[in-house]
Amino acid sequence: MYINITDSEKGNNKGSSGQLVHYLDKENRLYKSEEVTLWFNGTTNDLQSYEVKNKLDNNTAKLCRDDAKFFLINISPSQKEIGHLKELYGEDGAREKLKEYAVKIMDEYARNFKKDNIKSNTDLLWFGKLENHRYYSYKDKEVKNGQVKRGTVKPGEQMHIQIIVSRKDITNKIRLSPMNKSRGRNAEHSKKLGQFDRVAFKNSGEYVFDQQFDFQRPVSETFNYANANAKGSLKERMEMRASINQLKTPQIEKLVEPKQEIPHSYLKLPEPTNYLGLLLEKQDTEPLGKGLTKKKKRRKSRSQENEQGLSI
Repeated sequence: MYINITDSEKGNNKGSSGQLVHYLDKENRLYKSEEVTLWFNGTTNDLQSYEVKNKLDNNTAKLCRDDAKFFLINISPSQKEIGHLKELYGEDGAREKLKEYAVKIMDEYARNFKKDNIKSNTDLLWFGKLENHRYYSYKDKEVKNGQVKRGTVKPGEQMHIQIIVSRKDITNKIRLSPMNKSRGRNAEHSKKLGQFDRVAFKNSGEYVFDQQFDFQRPVSETFNYANANAKGSLKERMEMRASINQLKTPQIEKLVEPKQEIPHSYLKLPEPTNYLGLLLEKQDTEPLGKGLTKKKKRRKSRSQENEQGLSI
């Protein structure tokens, strides 16, 4: 999610908002066959361009000639994010959901000023315009390399929202500038001057999208990662890359299965040999005395044969 705050994309923001309003109404002139897209805010979706201009230009009380009168907020989801919305809500539904998201972004914008009486988008004077296309400018490398002409429509998913927000709050009394990063001499002084944390604002926009639409964002595609690589210290960059490597390595949990009682199938051990029992069993087939008598007869016959041999 790309969110950026500028003084103005077209025209000077120190004068009338008419030039910028006219520029952001370009798709209604370029694509007359398509449905006219009107302006919206937190309360209505059908504001005409002249109403937007008049309300912004009449909300500049006590601002000097060289003071900024309004600011432009660019909310540009990535092609993955747009595809995610269309998958969930369809073509038309994605547009309406992106508008709802923009309202929540303006809630974050209001809270970022840390003022007790500026708490939500309803405390601001702002108007949003949804655009379906983007165009190559002289800054794009394709134009510099001569591949495409300036003003050519860019391919792919390019749906985004442009928001004009007044420098003064809805009551035309309080000055609010997102360009003011003053920390002041102390906390009370900073609170009086007002301060705006643009890094926190951009980061909150990403968080709101992920929470609202259940978008699973890889660490390598987060604002924190890009910001750390661009502006962070070496330690911050190393920590961010380490966290990505840790996510890439699957953490295999060891599952401890409960022990199951497995019936043992031990072999039956042989019983000790009972020699006396074997002898007693033998008595059933052949009396013990008979066996001994045969042995005595064999011994007697051998002795008689020996005596005969000696007498010869």
